[in-house]
Amino acid sequence: MRVLMISKACLVGIYQRKLEAIARHGVTLLTLVPPAWRDERGVMPLERAYTDGYQLETLPIVRNGDYHLHAYRGLGARMRRFQPDIVHIDEEPYNLATWQALWHARRLRARTLFFTWQNLDRRYPPPFRWGERWTLRAVDHAIAGTASAAQVWRAKGFAGPLTVIPQFGTDPDLFHPLGERPSARPFTVGYVGRPGEENGIHLLLDAVARLDGAGRLSILGGGPLRAELEARAARLGIAAHVTFSDQIPSTQMPAHYQRLDALALPSLTRPNWQEQFGRVLVEAMASGVAVVGSSSGAIPDVIGDAGLVVPEGQVDTLAAALRRLQTDTDLRARLAAAGRERALTHFTHEQVAAATVRVYESLLAVSR
Repeated sequence: MRVLMISKACLVGIYQRKLEAIARHGVTLLTLVPPAWRDERGVMPLERAYTDGYQLETLPIVRNGDYHLHAYRGLGARMRRFQPDIVHIDEEPYNLATWQALWHARRLRARTLFFTWQNLDRRYPPPFRWGERWTLRAVDHAIAGTASAAQVWRAKGFAGPLTVIPQFGTDPDLFHPLGERPSARPFTVGYVGRPGEENGIHLLLDAVARLDGAGRLSILGGGPLRAELEARAARLGIAAHVTFSDQIPSTQMPAHYQRLDALALPSLTRPNWQEQFGRVLVEAMASGVAVVGSSSGAIPDVIGDAGLVVPEGQVDTLAAALRRLQTDTDLRARLAAAGRERALTHFTHEQVAAATVRVYESLLAVSR
């Protein structure tokens, strides 16, 4: 079975563990990524971290940083040389890169699938609406990251086979508990991700300010709102208790989680967005870190009963949840253990890879 995957997400080193796991199932896998990806946090270069058993190659990218309109130079020629049985398009169906890959794959008579996180029924203007409709008619299979995303595409008229699988899992050997917590460490809450209005970090700052100076907050991830958030921390009188750090290589993330006592994801639903998954929750749970998330989007389904879920937008409730974790060390330990167990049971790279390979096998069975 020869599979060609197009995925800018696989620039991230720790995500490449899934690719190794797919290859171990006997798949001849070529993954194409851009040399780097640019967004509001800066430039993310390719991290060649885990490359055993498959090919990881770069192609030049046009309109780098344009989520909807980026495309790859030389994609058709590379696909013709590889002659895939299946083309796995790790992009949403309304993106130019998806249309490009699907068009070339159909010319090669390869089976095709796309991946989607989109969990809101958004209507796009032309040409995105036209390209989305063509993709839904032309593609052979869809993978949705969550059940709510799957419902969106059924409502939009996709009638083909559709499977719910997270885009990536986590590696429990890389992400694991530290062991004995340093007794001198103050209670430390972490946030990991792009600081944006919809991420609710301003609410998290307000909540930490209510921990009576006994808590610390670590915010990891650059972005345009950082200066505004630093000013807010200063106004709240907690600037000395808050650390802002730029994005770090993915291979350093396991050690970062081990320095936290809790991870918070206070996402806020907006008309054009709600939390699609929150994979930092899964990484934190695998690391034995207690998690707190809002009720936005997929967060309650990811956390299950292995953490605390609070109504989105309510600072008082968020602060109370953090205070519980700060003062009740038994609760914190129970949730840390439950989170680790939930990550091992539902969210490993091995499980995601096995489910993905079953989709590949179903595509080839239909083809034959």
